[in-house]
Amino acid sequence: MTNASWFLKKAISDRLTRIWEPHVHKFFQANMFHVVGKDADLVIDFGMGLANLRSALNITPGKPVLAVATHVHVDHVGSFHEFGTRLGHEAEANAFAHMPDADTLTDYFRTQQDALTATPPTGMTPDAYKIPPAPLTTILVENDVIDIGNACYTVLHLPGHSPGSIGLLDQRTGEFFSGDAIYEGGLVDDLPGCNIEAYKGTMARLSELDVGVVHGGHGVMFGKDRLREIATAYLHAKGC
Repeated sequence: MTNASWFLKKAISDRLTRIWEPHVHKFFQANMFHVVGKDADLVIDFGMGLANLRSALNITPGKPVLAVATHVHVDHVGSFHEFGTRLGHEAEANAFAHMPDADTLTDYFRTQQDALTATPPTGMTPDAYKIPPAPLTTILVENDVIDIGNACYTVLHLPGHSPGSIGLLDQRTGEFFSGDAIYEGGLVDDLPGCNIEAYKGTMARLSELDVGVVHGGHGVMFGKDRLREIATAYLHAKGC
């Protein structure tokens, strides 16, 4: 297995590519996104780190790259350390700096049967798997703005799935990167670090959010109507 073949890519537009790892257990098969900006590129989430992600991206040599982690879970931060400019929410800043199993849930990956369906380029096995620390160079909070020249993304703090979960919203176009706050598939609120009461608040907020297209941390993209369906279904299931 080569580094390039470890990843699959889908061009969503001439400026946006979705990347994922097909040989990783489905539960940990997270989306990564590469947004080509005028002044800087934006990379959102970083998979398991079982192959070199940065070398698999078409990044112009010398161009600034802003690496944003939507939260600190194992399937989103594996290659975070490969990037020099790292951004994440303040609630998980200490976790990014040390990558403890208690916060990343790495131990959950190690114990999965069929965690991998192929040997990765690094040769890493699940039982030996570790995430390199990736201290934040910029700490994000609610309403911070990430500017890449031809798009600006507002940071939304969306706790519940994890304490520092964030989304990035382009308020001009409605393009929304939601991380694991909301996505097409079974939402997770029962692992260590999850908080159902906080998640209910996030879902109430998302049910009223004006978006165009949602790019979730897992699964396929969807629109505003589906966003509201997922959010309101969660709230209904929790008795709200």
